[in-house]
Amino acid sequence: MSSTAHDPLPAGAPAPHPVPDAVAYLGGQWAVDRTLLDLATGTEGAFRGTAAFRASGDPAYVLHVEDGELTWNGTVNRAGRTLRLYPGPDGTAEVTFTDGRFFHSLDLRTGRWNVRHPCADDLYEGTFTVVSRDEWHLRWRTTGPAKDQLHRSVYRRR
Repeated sequence: MSSTAHDPLPAGAPAPHPVPDAVAYLGGQWAVDRTLLDLATGTEGAFRGTAAFRASGDPAYVLHVEDGELTWNGTVNRAGRTLRLYPGPDGTAEVTFTDGRFFHSLDLRTGRWNVRHPCADDLYEGTFTVVSRDEWHLRWRTTGPAKDQLHRSVYRRR
């Protein structure tokens, strides 16, 4: 779901860099720097690691694998996630969890894309912004009875 027409760029934000094919653009290795903020408690954290967008062995989809260290509440732990990207013929993609459940669509053709994902009683609202050939940003705002969080990620091509 896109709502770019109703969600203007924040002041000072870089202009989006259009990408004709999301999966082709994302392919390869990225460094990830993520800040996490629990708005209810003020607790801050960070994730530092890598993201790889690579062949899965199944021509229908590409894997998005993140791996790194999460610092949260004074504790450092290994953290990661794996998602699947199913390329569309028009340069868009469908993103799913590894068990096949739908997560969100992805369309970077304008360089910016907004998504919404309900998870139980919480709502995840994300904004993807491509800054350049070698950098993109992802912002997640999660609200609901279980979470009140803000995550901001910067991905830089390695």
